[in-house]
Amino acid sequence: MKRVLIFSLTYYPDFVGGAEMPVKKTTDRINPSDIAFDLITLRLSAKLAKKERIGNVMVYRIGFCTSNPRPGDLIRFPLKLNKYLYPFLSWHKAARLHRAHHYEALWSVMTSYASFGALFFKMSHPSVKYLFTLNDGDPIEYLKRKARFVYPLFVRLFTKADLVHAPSTYLGNFARSMGYKGDVEFIPNALDVEDFARDYPEAEIDAVRQKLGKKPGDIFLITTSRLVKKNAVNDVIKSLKFLPAHISFFVLGKGPDLETLQELSRSEGVFGRVHFLGHVDLREIPKYLKACDIFVRPSLSEGMGNSPIEAMAAGLPVVSTQVGGLADSIIDPDRNPGSIATALAVDTRSPEQIAMQVKRFLDNKEERERIVGQAIAFAKTNYNSTAIDKAMRERVFGKLLR
Repeated sequence: MKRVLIFSLTYYPDFVGGAEMPVKKTTDRINPSDIAFDLITLRLSAKLAKKERIGNVMVYRIGFCTSNPRPGDLIRFPLKLNKYLYPFLSWHKAARLHRAHHYEALWSVMTSYASFGALFFKMSHPSVKYLFTLNDGDPIEYLKRKARFVYPLFVRLFTKADLVHAPSTYLGNFARSMGYKGDVEFIPNALDVEDFARDYPEAEIDAVRQKLGKKPGDIFLITTSRLVKKNAVNDVIKSLKFLPAHISFFVLGKGPDLETLQELSRSEGVFGRVHFLGHVDLREIPKYLKACDIFVRPSLSEGMGNSPIEAMAAGLPVVSTQVGGLADSIIDPDRNPGSIATALAVDTRSPEQIAMQVKRFLDNKEERERIVGQAIAFAKTNYNSTAIDKAMRERVFGKLLR
């Protein structure tokens, strides 16, 4: 049995985003008798154990914590200090764990402060293989600017890697631009496309509609999103001013911008039409999507973009930007002539365009049904879990641990 140590600032059950979800799905689908996974993350909340098993991962939590922190507390003093301490605390913790478990490989799951913990460990234990998954949603120039004071170390995050895994062309090109010369495995994130695509009993979908208060004639927009700037939930809220009053917006997810977005909905005069549902169990999300009408995600930046693909699989029309890795999946009939369309695209920071594309889907049933059918086929073909799981086992961990 091989052993792999994962570095991640946050992990289940709280404060989970687009980088952490694929880690859990990937590790859960690998036979634990083949690879044992350990993970070092921040504790943050006093209710969380310092050590516990979650799925196929043994989680070790470090750093200081508070009682019942809210997502916004993570970017405020004192919890904010944790991310600056993580590289050193995780390096020390990893060295102790390595003496006990003798890891064959370490795995950094995105470009963050956690990556520096993995880098420090690699530099002090050069024989241990280093896998770098680029699962970043922030703009590349922003990442470089944030790392400007430690830029030589930032470059080594890439050049010291033994293997790079990129879930999109955009992120693979990022690795090359930073001087990485080795192999890049282009494999999408582990998604549960089959769960989103399957037919649920109509009674279960109706139960969600009733829970949301949906009445005949209502149109529900929906997004699944961490409430952070890059996901541009505020632009969807602003778009409601240009849409009829029977159109409402439902937001699934938590994040530090919740209070700001609630205040925005008040100032825009659409507070009664915006509904923040907070955390929803992953198994229930497909039902919420199917109970709504149009998925909207006008991201400002995106490494791959899991949520729009899940919405496509669920059979929802998708309105989205084409930034970063979204260009691989958001194929617009006007902006990508000659290609099979999967969604309607908008520019960043354009509430008017969001409203226009929502109306286009509502007004043109034939086009809507054609795009939705093509999007379902696209999601099932390119993001099915069987092919992705096999690629991760053979082309990533098989190559890394061979």
